[in-house]
Order: sequence, then C-alpha cells, then structure tokens
Amino acid sequence: RDAALRSRKLRSNLRQLTLSNADPQGKGIEKLVLPDNIADVEVLNLGNNALREVPANVLQGSLLPSLRVLILRRNRLTCLPAPVCELKGLVELDLSHNLLTGLADQGIDRVSSTLKKLCVSHNKLKCLPPEIGALSQLEELDASFNDICQLPESLCRLSRLRTLDVDHNKLASFPVQMLKMVNLEELDLSGNKMLALPLEIKFLQSLKVLWLSSSKISCLPATFCELTNLESLMLDNNGLSGLPRHFGNLQKLKMINLSSNLFEEFPDVLLQLLELEELYLSRNRLTAVPETICKLSKLVTFWVDNNRIRYLPDAIVELVNLEELVLQGNQIAILPDNFGKLSRVNIWKIKDNPLIQPPYEVCMKGIPYIAAYQKELAHSQPAVKPRLKLVLMGLKDAGKTALRHCLTDSVQEIPIVVSNKGIEVTNWVADAAKGLTFIVYDLAGDHNYDMIKSFFLSPGALYVLVVNLKVYISKLFYSYVGCFLHLISAKVPRAVVCIVGTHTDLCDEQELEEKCLDIHHQIALQEKKYSEFLQSLAQNVDDALGQDYDIRSSSPLAAFYGVTNKNLRRKKAHLQFLLNNRLQILSPVLCVSCQDFSNIRRLKEKLMSVAEHWEIFPNLHRVLPKSWQMLEELHLKRQELWLTWWDSARLGLQAGLTEDRLQSALSYLHESGKLLYFEDSLTLKEYVFHNLTKLIDILNVFFHRDATVLLQKLLNDTCMDELRATQL
Repeated sequence: RDAALRSRKLRSNLRQLTLSNADPQGKGIEKLVLPDNIADVEVLNLGNNALREVPANVLQGSLLPSLRVLILRRNRLTCLPAPVCELKGLVELDLSHNLLTGLADQGIDRVSSTLKKLCVSHNKLKCLPPEIGALSQLEELDASFNDICQLPESLCRLSRLRTLDVDHNKLASFPVQMLKMVNLEELDLSGNKMLALPLEIKFLQSLKVLWLSSSKISCLPATFCELTNLESLMLDNNGLSGLPRHFGNLQKLKMINLSSNLFEEFPDVLLQLLELEELYLSRNRLTAVPETICKLSKLVTFWVDNNRIRYLPDAIVELVNLEELVLQGNQIAILPDNFGKLSRVNIWKIKDNPLIQPPYEVCMKGIPYIAAYQKELAHSQPAVKPRLKLVLMGLKDAGKTALRHCLTDSVQEIPIVVSNKGIEVTNWVADAAKGLTFIVYDLAGDHNYDMIKSFFLSPGALYVLVVNLKVYISKLFYSYVGCFLHLISAKVPRAVVCIVGTHTDLCDEQELEEKCLDIHHQIALQEKKYSEFLQSLAQNVDDALGQDYDIRSSSPLAAFYGVTNKNLRRKKAHLQFLLNNRLQILSPVLCVSCQDFSNIRRLKEKLMSVAEHWEIFPNLHRVLPKSWQMLEELHLKRQELWLTWWDSARLGLQAGLTEDRLQSALSYLHESGKLLYFEDSLTLKEYVFHNLTKLIDILNVFFHRDATVLLQKLLNDTCMDELRATQL
C-alpha cells in the first residue's frame, strides 16, 4: 500500500527519488519496494535507513537505466553492496557514515567506469585497495575520517582526480604517491600527524586548495613557495613559528589560516599577498599588528583573537572592506580614532580586553556605537573620574566593618563598630590629589544575605576577602576562604582578590605565619583542583567533537547526547575562557589589626598601588564624555527607590544620550559602583536601581526578616509620605 501511494505521487518525468521507511525503533527497513515507472530516476537516495544490506531486486540496472547518483550514506553497511557494481552509468556514489572495513573484496574495480565522485568518509577503512586505480574517470574522492595508514601506489593512475580528501586518518607522512598527481586541485590532509612536507611538493602545481590543519608541521620547505596557484591554505593548529622568505610568491592566495601556531611576530611576508581576503591568526603569541597592514586592501576577514596584542595601528581603519574583525582575548586598551570607517564590519568580537578608550561597554555594542562615542568625545569636554569599586567579603565577625572604618575614617582611632547592620556602601577618598575614590561595598557575612551577594559583584572591582585569623582553622578553610573564591570566580572571572587577615593582635607570630601559609597552600590546592576539573571537562568535549554526531545521538547514555558540534565548540571556548581567566589572588596574606595603624597604612598603600595598574583596572583611567557624567548626576537627583528603564532613558535624553547609547553608560555606572543595572537579567534589566542608600536599607531589613524595622525606616525618611510607606 505504501509503495502504491508513493507511486501515485510520482510525476511522469521523475528525476529524484528518496525512500525512507525505517521503523521507529531504528531496526531498519524489512523490505524495500520501489514504485513502478522509475526508469527516469537519476538520483536515488536510500540514506538514513539503518540498512545492513541492499537487496539485489532494488538496484537492478534494468529498472534504473538513467540512474546517475546513488546515496547510501548513514546506514549500517559493512561492505560494498554487490548490486552497486552492476549499475552502469553511475556518476556519483555516496557510502559515507557506514561501517565499511574494506572495499577490495567487494569489487570496487567493478563499479561503473563512468564514476566521477566517490565518498567513503566516516567509515572504518584501514586502507584503500589497489583496485581503486581502475576508476579512471574519478574526479572527486573523499576518504576522510577513517583509519587509513597508507595509500596505494595505484592512486597516481587517477589522472582525472581533482579533489582528494583523506583528512583525519592515520597517515604518518606525506604520501609520495600524491606527488605524481599533477592535476590535483584540492587536497585535504588535515588531522594526520605528518610532521613535515617533502621538497617535492612543488610538483603539485595545479593545487588551488590545500588543507594541512592539525598535522604537527613545524616548518614549511622553501619549495612550498612554488605552489603559485594556491588560493586557499589551511595551516592552523600546527607548530609553525615562521614562514619561508619567498612566501609572498603565492600571489593568488585569497585565504590563509595560521591560527593555533607559535608566531610571536606578525609574518611580514603576508603583507605581500595583495589578493588576500581572509586572514586568520588566532591563538598565537603576537604582540602587535604592523602599521603596514593597510597594504592588504582587499581584506574582508581578519581574526587575531587570543594573542598578546597591546594596541592596534592607526592604519587598520583604512581596511574599509573588512566585514569580520575578531580581537577578543588580547591586551588592547585603546582603539584608534576614526574607527567608524570600518562601517562594513558585521562580525565584531572585542571582549576580554582591558579597554579604556572607548569604554568596554561601548565597544561591546559594535562599530556604530564606537563611532558615535568617538564623535561625541571629539566635540565635548571629557571628564576623568578615577574611582574604583572595592568589595569587602568574609564571614560574620571577620572584622569587615571595623576594617572599613579604619580605611575610610580620616581620624586614626580605634573604631567603635555596631555589627550586623548588613550591607553598607561608603565613599573613601584615598588620594585627594589624584582624585582617587573607592566606593566601598561592605557585604554582610550573615548567611541570610547569601542569595543576593552576587548582585553586588561586578567586573572591574577590587575584592578584599577578610579572614579572622584568631578563629581560622585549616579544616574549615572552605567556609572561611574557599567558598568566597568560588563565588567570585563564578561571577567575575579574572577578578583581583586581596586576602586580609584580621585580629592579628590576638595571635602570636608563629600562629600568624602558620595560618597564613596554610591559607596560601589551600588556595593553591583549590585552584589546581578546579583547573584540573575544567581541563577534564574540556577534554571530554574534545573527545565528543572527535566522534561523529551519529554516535553521540545513538543513545541517551552517550556523553553530550544530541549536542551539536556548534554547541560543543561554544562549551569548549567557555571552558577555555575560564581556564585562561583564573582569579588573580594577591600574595601574601596582609595581616592587620585595628590596634596597629601602621599595618592599616600599608594596606591602604597596597590597595592604591594595585588600583593604579591600568591593565588591571582600566575603569580608573577612562576618559568619559560629559554626557556620561551628566547622566550620573541626573540619576542621583531622583528620589524614587528605583527608575524604570524608560525613566532612565528620558534622563539620558536630557544628558544628550540616545536610547541606543544609554545602555553603555548605565553598564559603566554599574561597574564603577554608582548604581545597579542588571542588563543580563530578563526581568531586572527593565529597572535602574540608582538610589543605593534606600535600596540597601530595604534589603538589610528584609533579610533580617523584620518588617517593623523596615516600616520605621521608611517613616523616618522625610522624603516619603506615610501612606506610601504603609503601602510598601
């Protein structure tokens, strides 16, 4: 009945037929029945059917006289189906993603002499049979992702072969047979550990596309430069640190990938490749991009992410054809002026750089926002406001509040501290001459506050972890120190953390030394353990990427079941980011006591010294437009507990900021500690918490679970009427 239904749907001039009749349990097709009148079928697709064999009655040459393309991919074939050899006139045969272990015994030489394209990738082949040389008309051969250790001598008899893919096999050296294939135009040998290329590679004069990724090649022979017809070259994930002197001879080259190598300097010979459109130099050790990069005027794609580049040349803005510019993971602080010239860029990645000018928040929005910012900065009087968010963390009774008073009070006297007030925010003018101000967040140590502590952690802050050394014991390290480091690293990768030990006047010298050493030792152990954990996760992702997607999707018990390669690569990139951006924990533990102001003074000097490093805290050195400063002042004048985003947008318009540029300014004010704006939260991003004093008062009372005290605080506020307070 099913066959009859399919037959009725066929047009009289049918050219392509796909049969898919696998049962829901994936056991495959019990019986294949072709519809009638299929003499005109040119393409027959039997893929994705879990077939273990193909019945002879299905592939009868007399029934399919016009057949040119046969697709048997993604089945469970262990050998070449015999009926395939009887098909005359076959031009293309796809046997990929099966379980083939060999081709010789099944008579590959008897396959149609008209065959032009053969795909046997993603199988279990250990070699290609000598008989493959009989396929005299073959133009494309794909044997990638197998276990092939060597290629047959007969391969060079395939004089018409234009494309050869043998990537991701087990070839231990460059196959010499290929050197005779002078008509070869595309060659992929990626994923084979060949170590080196022969001098005779120059004989492959017709090559236009050459892929040698992940081949453990440490240098290229000088004769490589004689492959003058090359247009696309993949050399990523090797051990290259330089290119041959005459590499510039490859004048037809349009794409080259040199990512994941060992280049410490930009290869100047690349600047001679005037036809170059795509250049990938990601994950190397570059420290600079040359001013002469503008010579590559046809460049459309430029990736130099995850290097050590400290600045970009002014001439980069002359690459007006750029559409992709990837700079993330470098040490770039300032972007060149006139960046708006790069208006065609639509793929733009700049995160994980210590950006000062323009601010990080602007750069993340894209090139148009950078251009608007630079234009505004050029026509307004910039304002430098050096201030830094300082976050005090630690358990209850660690001495955070007393330490805050010692840091912020101008009078040197032992503070009288009322504990258990909750979260408090104080301004500390650390250096009046330089105008350096710390906005100090004293986070409550009470566990009632644990669920909201993360709201007050932000990038660009300096974190001080306070530990009561008198009561600290080694077996409770995680409670006193480890859990806080985990919280900070999860919320703010690469954060700077200073460990401060308090109550030192209650400890003798030996006790202090032993406890400080124990803290450092256990921090190192925790960091090592966590790094090893991340590395094991990254290795698991690598192993999954090395498998075929079909294997991952075969069982719910398989690792990363159903996860696509794209999402796996994203996960790997995130894990690598976490590995590369571990916490920056200052050493040694700074021991202080509110009884000894000489130690407090040394702590102040240490904090100011760390803050002045622009590479660590770019916020402190930013030149901001006047509109950003005005936006802050307008927010501080409002008396509401919070503003909606639209209320804030109206204030932005008063300051001269359009809606699309407002978010950058709000993100900066959040990072510097002047207000709270959670742009990553679907709910909270609709609000701006500008009145921190009132907000924190409410949070403190709420998390003390005392509504009466909350109401009293609201009633005591002269700016709030009784009815509104009662409603709240």
